[in-house]
Amino acid sequence: MSDTRPPQVLPARKPTQHLERYSEADIPTERGVLRTVVFKDRRNGREHVALVVGEVAGVEGVPVRVHSECLTSEVFGSLKCDCREQLDRALDFISQGGCGVVLYLRQEGRGIGLGNKIKAYALQAKGYDTYESNRQLGFADDLRSYDIAAEMLRSLDVRSVDLITNNPLKIAGLVEEGIPVRRRIPSRTEHNPHNVGYLKTKRERTGHLIELFAEEDTEAKAG
Repeated sequence: MSDTRPPQVLPARKPTQHLERYSEADIPTERGVLRTVVFKDRRNGREHVALVVGEVAGVEGVPVRVHSECLTSEVFGSLKCDCREQLDRALDFISQGGCGVVLYLRQEGRGIGLGNKIKAYALQAKGYDTYESNRQLGFADDLRSYDIAAEMLRSLDVRSVDLITNNPLKIAGLVEEGIPVRRRIPSRTEHNPHNVGYLKTKRERTGHLIELFAEEDTEAKAG
């Protein structure tokens, strides 16, 4: 069941102009045609992608997933996180509903980059959790920002969003950047023995709204 409580209203920030709307084309996929819009960050040349289904310009309550790149999961099939499942389910959701946007941001490893992410994995093998590993490498828990996502949504003329997420920081981040979040749509995925600790840590340490169904069913039966 989605969370329909209104988010905290914060003052809208002045729109940024860091992105260039660089290219656009329709791409046929197994889910149907995705309108693919590439934005280039003028500050560093990094390219971010909006995958669009249906007409979203001038529309309220557009289903939106703000998704950060995860090469290890989405390309190599790593089981250490649930990123690929979240991306797949968001694409399924907007395709089946006929309207929505997935913003694919090049922010690997919560913003620390691929090489440092693999260093963090090596530390996790020694017993550190995902946040402790980042700190051991000299990084904050999460270096992602949402000004890019907000600017992409403004360029697409999305008026307000129904955000597909488990992360309350994404809701707050978009609202702070002037994007109204009408409601939250939970992003439910299955866990496995390799990522259950990671998911529990996110839930306990940073308030992610993650439901671990099998675990909770077992605990309920035991109780």
